Amino acid sequence: MSERSVLRSRLEALAREVAKFGAVGGAGVVVNFAVFNLVRQLTEIPVVRASILATVVATGTNYLGYRYFTYRDRDKRGRTRELTLFLLFSAIGLIIENGLLYVATYGFHWDSPLQSNIFKFLGIGVATLFRFWSYRTWVFRALPAREAVESAESFLAEDSRRARSVSGR
Repeated sequence: MSERSVLRSRLEALAREVAKFGAVGGAGVVVNFAVFNLVRQLTEIPVVRASILATVVATGTNYLGYRYFTYRDRDKRGRTRELTLFLLFSAIGLIIENGLLYVATYGFHWDSPLQSNIFKFLGIGVATLFRFWSYRTWVFRALPAREAVESAESFLAEDSRRARSVSGR
């Protein structure tokens, strides 16, 4: 395989990963904004606290999407470690996301519903870049190449055995 085809293959894999991450993250953004705006409309909770609550709810739904969709083929050993790192990096993302909203709200007094949603959106964008890097690097680690091949071979062998038993051979 040439260097060019290896590079192309890696770029295609990265593009698929980014698309899956974006799909889960997009759903998380919808959850985040829905909870944020519902809390703002239905309660007297201050804007940044409402945003933190929304971010926590979205983080929970995102974990499920990342683990079982985006990174389902990644290393599944050490779930306690994975969840701990996920929560750690999510907390840092929460601080980035809501820190921007905090500065806009309390530093510049930009606190109308529209301004709050704009700065929440900007905070989510900056935090998403951090989360993508940290989740793929530290949380949902790729399987080492040898283990990935062995895992694929055992899956294919098991599938082949099932097919033979169903067909009666």
